[in-house]
Amino acid sequence: MKQKQWYETLFENYGEKYDTECFTQGTVGECDFIEKEIDHNKAFKIIDIGCGTGRHSIELAKRGYAMTGIDLSESLLAKARQKATQNGIQVDFLKHDARNLPFNSQFDVAIMLCEGGFPLMETDEMNFEILKNVSKLLKDHSKFIFTTLNGLFPLFHSINDFHVEGGAEGNATYDSKNFDLMTFRDHNITKIKDDNGVEKEIECNERYYVPCEITWLLKTLGFTKIEIFGAKLGAFSREDKLTTEDFEMLVIAEK
Repeated sequence: MKQKQWYETLFENYGEKYDTECFTQGTVGECDFIEKEIDHNKAFKIIDIGCGTGRHSIELAKRGYAMTGIDLSESLLAKARQKATQNGIQVDFLKHDARNLPFNSQFDVAIMLCEGGFPLMETDEMNFEILKNVSKLLKDHSKFIFTTLNGLFPLFHSINDFHVEGGAEGNATYDSKNFDLMTFRDHNITKIKDDNGVEKEIECNERYYVPCEITWLLKTLGFTKIEIFGAKLGAFSREDKLTTEDFEMLVIAEK
């Protein structure tokens, strides 16, 4: 039996707790930005990759958009479906691995926010497969909006200090053991208490990317216009030039 990867273990029985984490609190403002980016076009079909508990999918569906949400975690998808039912809206929540998606030129917009799959994979090749699948599922003249970890940040700052400042009691904690300058991977110990009250201590590793890497990867996949900004929780803006102070970057790519 294949051993589960850290991101699979992390998101088991985590749907309730996930929605209380500090990094999930910017949904409305982020959806405001997405709407503006797509000119409020309700005819667009949107896919939310690594949708988690469906917070962006549900908010956009409330606003009248046709949404499909995909995730690898059955517990997060169960929570997403429950929330959609409670809100009286329809979203297609499907279990898929973002490295192997069954879609081909079906969507006008793809969103992948808050490290939804990319850049959590165990190899760079696997992360690239996610971007490749996004490119394949998008129609011509489409838009891809995502956030990812900013490789400029750990060159100038402590990842541990960042997580301590942004944390809250009862939420996940992170202990960064080693940021590897050769691979731009942060190796850390993440501690959480899941929805059943079970404490987990998980060895994680996450890939940070510098802007020129993201630009090159997307260009190889046929994206012609790539813009990168700082990503402030709940307040995405084209006015935010990416700096070494930004823990995440916001990428807007057009095909």
